[in-house]
Amino acid sequence: MVKLSLSEDNQNLHTVELSYQAAPGKSVGVAGSFNDWDPELLPMAYSPETSAYGCTIHLAPGTYEYKFVVDGEWVLDESNPNFAANDFGTLNSVINVG
Repeated sequence: MVKLSLSEDNQNLHTVELSYQAAPGKSVGVAGSFNDWDPELLPMAYSPETSAYGCTIHLAPGTYEYKFVVDGEWVLDESNPNFAANDFGTLNSVINVG
């Protein structure tokens, strides 16, 4: 799931909240065009209150592709209806910021 809001800084960045519903005890990260497709740069923390993993990032206006990486498996964000084909014959989720 993706939530967007305007940051309160002067850099024209937007706050993006990403969440992934899964049971506790999993290893969950997010990889995308905003972090060179490295899921270790954006590990997601589990919240018992929401029963989901989440992270917050700040992005400039633009279009970004991403996937969740759950226990080493690359997973589409099924709560996001926006996606694009990738070079591996699968799909990436897409965020349009700003």
